[in-house]
Amino acid sequence: MAFTSVQLSDGELLASGLRFPEAPIAMADGSVVFAEIAGERISRVRPLTGGGWGPVETVAEVLGGPNGLAVGPDGALYCCNNGGSMEWADVNGMTLPGPRPSTWRGGSIDSIDPNSGAVTTLYRGSTETDVELRGPNDLVFDSSGGFWFTDHGTRTSRTADRTGIWYGRADGSRCVEVAHPFDGPNGIGLSPDGARLVWVETHSGRAYWREVVGPGQLAPVDRISRGVLAAPGTGLFDSLAFDVEGNACVATIGPGGITSIAPDGSFTHYAMPTKLFDPLTTNICFGGPQRRTAFITQSAFGSLIAVPWPTAGLAPAFE
Repeated sequence: MAFTSVQLSDGELLASGLRFPEAPIAMADGSVVFAEIAGERISRVRPLTGGGWGPVETVAEVLGGPNGLAVGPDGALYCCNNGGSMEWADVNGMTLPGPRPSTWRGGSIDSIDPNSGAVTTLYRGSTETDVELRGPNDLVFDSSGGFWFTDHGTRTSRTADRTGIWYGRADGSRCVEVAHPFDGPNGIGLSPDGARLVWVETHSGRAYWREVVGPGQLAPVDRISRGVLAAPGTGLFDSLAFDVEGNACVATIGPGGITSIAPDGSFTHYAMPTKLFDPLTTNICFGGPQRRTAFITQSAFGSLIAVPWPTAGLAPAFE
């Protein structure tokens, strides 16, 4: 499997002092909305007319752990809320996640009005079984208005949940676990044609894919419909976004930066500009002209950055 490394030299700091940012969304008005997991809020920064970016604004206060975000068919923000599944430690100026605290509230999928900040809980578990959500992490909408999402689960010093891949409807009518068990599934995305669902496991550094045969339906597991790729080196995988060429661009913890996984399984690791390095690179989205700007969350030091990207990003279904 081919592997190359690229050092990016250009980038801009948009916001700093954030409390473990994740889930950036490039909004139609040019602003970037993102979650602050440890801050229990959804935030926004806006570009200034004369250049640069304005101060961080609060869009909504979200109790628990707002983790993944996506714009739904109704214009609301849909949020994977892990329920506050991690303790937080400040180490040498970095915010680092730890095991599940006693204050964990349980996982949920929430809908957030981006104008009023009102938060509505849609799901706390399956609508068809007694399986409850543990630590929902990341989500992606399909063209039908439903969304795939991962349940990352929770961890203590000695135990870890085994969880799965879920599918929900934005109207609150259905939420089901489609595939399991997995160990810490995190980022999830759909290929440009919507025919392939890709997700990653954090600690194993593996990327999986399955063929999509309908809304909330995956092809059976066999040698054709399932792929498994292992990350090179010692990186851990976090959240991801697709570009228009079908590369899954995965935020990578440890070495920092973004690992781009091509459809043929080859890897390219993009290291962030040296001045913007953070070992906990956690998420990516694309925006700007022709979607050639990558907005990236750097969570240890709490920043949101923008870097020019070599390929155009794929536009999410309802953004």
